[in-house]
Amino acid sequence: MDPWHYPRSPASIELMLRFGQARGIAAERLLAGTRLAAADLKDPEATLSAAQELQVIRNLYAALPQAADAGLDVGLTYRLSTYGLLGYGLLSSATGEAALALARRLLPLTYTFAAIDIVTNGASLQMAFEPAPKLSGETARFVVERAMGATSRVLRDVIGTGFHLQAFELASPVSRAPATTTVFGAQVRHARARNAIRFPYALLQRPLPQANPMTAEMCERMCRELLRKRSPRIDTAAFIREHLAGHPFAHPPLVGDCARMLNTSERTLKRRLQDEGTSFRAISTMARLDRANALIREGRMSMAQIATDLGFSDPTTFTQAYKKWTGITPSKARTV
Repeated sequence: MDPWHYPRSPASIELMLRFGQARGIAAERLLAGTRLAAADLKDPEATLSAAQELQVIRNLYAALPQAADAGLDVGLTYRLSTYGLLGYGLLSSATGEAALALARRLLPLTYTFAAIDIVTNGASLQMAFEPAPKLSGETARFVVERAMGATSRVLRDVIGTGFHLQAFELASPVSRAPATTTVFGAQVRHARARNAIRFPYALLQRPLPQANPMTAEMCERMCRELLRKRSPRIDTAAFIREHLAGHPFAHPPLVGDCARMLNTSERTLKRRLQDEGTSFRAISTMARLDRANALIREGRMSMAQIATDLGFSDPTTFTQAYKKWTGITPSKARTV
């Protein structure tokens, strides 16, 4: 997903306005420089640009005397209804795992500015967050911590009262006594190696009480139609790359799956990618290589585990493929 060119819902800006107004900050001050009025956010058909949302974030930081934890605090105000049809689809999914998979398939509709990497060891699941390229400083911190708070809140709303976190870690240092010290049972810890949340994997396996296969399918179909309408404004190769990265590589989407998501034919999708100087195979290979490099750098998984994560039948096959891609073995890459 390219957050810079994709039209966005007004929902996130509305939540920031409410957050600011509760602290005595006028909506006009938060909307300064966006060419938006509060009334513009009430139009159900309205879409906004990434630049407009980022300007509101900068205005919020400028207006708050102590804004270090604003991103997390705003993120925790998100609800399933914030995401419209996608929220209903998440609530109607069969399990928490199915809901998480749906969110990753339709990630552009979350309007996040953060990339999310998911790793599980079978006992727990970790979600690590990084800001989108081009973001830095306070804005990068805000969008990451907002995404972490929103993800935690939505998981809680989908799974129910039994949901709890085992860890909530922030890379940013603590500059003062934070307003939010725990998130769903986990102490907020600063100055950590990464921005990450962790929770028991078993929570995702539980059947959801609101599960309704017909509703979930209808919501996903309507969300895909919305994506199709907006897809001409997205670089197709970048969209496919993000879509592939959001799925387990053991069972990756095929070119036909991606074509159906964009409501087009395989032939047309291949032609679009060719016009952009690439191919589905090349994008798939690069997505798998990016994942391999991330896991190798992280250093927590063995080569056998990485091979399984990437969908290879055995470590030898993975080693051969990696050497073909890069010219060195994955073991050598870990020592470089």
